[in-house]
Amino acid sequence: MQIKRVGVVGCGLMGSGIVEVCARAGYNVVVREVNAELMEKGLQRIEGSMAKAVEKGKLTQADMDAAWGRIKGTVALEDLRDSDLVIEAVIENMAEKKQIFAALDKLVAPYAILASNTSSLCITEMASVTKRPDQVLGLHFFNPVPVMPLLEIVRTILTSEETLQTAKQFGASVGKTIVVAKDTPGFIVNLLLVPYLLSAVRAFENGVATREDIDTSMKLGCNHPMGPLTLLDFIGIDTAYYIANVMYEEFREPQYAPPPLLKRMVLAGHLGRKTGKGFYDYK
Repeated sequence: MQIKRVGVVGCGLMGSGIVEVCARAGYNVVVREVNAELMEKGLQRIEGSMAKAVEKGKLTQADMDAAWGRIKGTVALEDLRDSDLVIEAVIENMAEKKQIFAALDKLVAPYAILASNTSSLCITEMASVTKRPDQVLGLHFFNPVPVMPLLEIVRTILTSEETLQTAKQFGASVGKTIVVAKDTPGFIVNLLLVPYLLSAVRAFENGVATREDIDTSMKLGCNHPMGPLTLLDFIGIDTAYYIANVMYEEFREPQYAPPPLLKRMVLAGHLGRKTGKGFYDYK
């Protein structure tokens, strides 16, 4: 099957990035948000991101205008009816995602593929509320979507070979390098990354070194672009805490258990860059 029309549910940080890369790749995209205010914010984010790409010489003004013309925002899920592929990019809440998948299953054509951008939740569970589990998979993009080259495709034990191949072709068409993972919490990247990040928090919590020295050690000792505590602030402390809890629930192994400090930072509202304070102060 050839993907021509893409639907995206959610126009937050991840959803807006997915809309942008799809539109820039030539797809007609309909993106849905729950209300007009969030929709407007999402569209402004897309416009600002593309304008920055034009400024840096990575996108021409003509290409930006053409991509912008392929994007339609809506607050009605029904407007995604004609999509060949719908990518769900709402909050990491299984009940919410299942509700959306069940509604989309009734709405879109029988041949359409349904995908989730989740970074940690079970794709099989989302597929279970549809009548097309063989046409459901994970398409996990990375933040910021227009910049990060990786796309994790998550295949469940129910995903058909045809669905997988179509997803691979789509991923390549939006300029991403593709890896395929099975439907296990964290997939590939977070399965390896989360224990590393939690270990850094424990090291800081236990007074092994200052936050600056922990970050500098990993940057210069392992040639990482940023240290683990800086990366946690970028990801969002609440997001990391949530993913860690999901993985710990599944595996029950100590390396996935979020350290007490992480929980207290979430309770204090110190969520990283998005709130102006995390392990570092951004105000």
